[in-house]
Amino acid sequence: MISRPRPRLLTVLLTLLTLAGVTALSGCSDSSASGSGSGSKITIGFSAWPGWFPWQVAQEQGLFAKNGVNVDLKYFDNYTDSINALASGAIDANSQTLNDTLSSVSGGAKLSIVLVNDNSTGNDKIIAREGITSVADLKGKKVAVEQGAVDHYLLLLALQSAKLTEKDIELVNLPTDAAAAAFKSGQVDAVAAFAPFTSTALERPGSRAISTSAEFPGAIPDHLVTSQKLVKDRPKDVQALVNAWFETLTWIKNNKDAAVKIMAKRGGVSEADYKSYDAGTTIFTRQQNIDAFTPGVTAQHLDFQANKIIDFIVGTGLAQQRPSLDGLFDDQFVKAAPQ
Repeated sequence: MISRPRPRLLTVLLTLLTLAGVTALSGCSDSSASGSGSGSKITIGFSAWPGWFPWQVAQEQGLFAKNGVNVDLKYFDNYTDSINALASGAIDANSQTLNDTLSSVSGGAKLSIVLVNDNSTGNDKIIAREGITSVADLKGKKVAVEQGAVDHYLLLLALQSAKLTEKDIELVNLPTDAAAAAFKSGQVDAVAAFAPFTSTALERPGSRAISTSAEFPGAIPDHLVTSQKLVKDRPKDVQALVNAWFETLTWIKNNKDAAVKIMAKRGGVSEADYKSYDAGTTIFTRQQNIDAFTPGVTAQHLDFQANKIIDFIVGTGLAQQRPSLDGLFDDQFVKAAPQ
């Protein structure tokens, strides 16, 4: 594997947007009709993350239809593809992190966060081979990560805490699934990845997590993000999506074994592995959503965390300009959701 120099994220994003406009549209069923009015489909993207697998439960249990919304739920094998499909308008909504959303907004995307799914509390990890016991030990080592995505951000935070920078490592840019596989096969010394791909990485004998998102509270919140056009044109349908989410959480609570079976299958892992992710993903209640959307001065509050992330991604060159937060945080739907 050969590491590539990291170009500016904005350049990468614009290139991917061009591709997404061509390729992602062809992969989304009925997405062209999704903004035409009540009853037409809304295409929601999601990918491999425990905090987003409840969407699979919602679909299989008919909870979208029960709440009166017609959803085309599209699973992306590659998380970055889902981010750029939303930014390009190829899908109507996507499950993605705050820092990835801010990167898209910095590239000109008009997006709104309408729901906090969860906070990563350990399921994003930096995993290293035997003999590497700390982030400081990564100096001069090969580290695989998907550039510009969520665990690149985690890696940079961890390096900073160890008084290192990206220049101190040999970064190998790979999609997260491929990065975990490369680490497992011994091609790199460490990997930054999220669950369920962490399970793949930890299959390498002697490997261990040397840093996790638990060390950076609030740094990786995960959301349902929609186009601002969807919020403007179809607010009742957006409300139905949020209502369906909270009803799904109730169904999962009351049917834990059945829910784990559905989510583990979607994640391609055993039910035992899936249960091990519980502590590392904190699913947000309606009240926790309201608290997060409320402006504040701690990591609990999305506006505070967003500005902290913006300072970081601009300072490290992951974005060239500060994105505007106008219209980004829209709490009307979680406030109106049934209690």
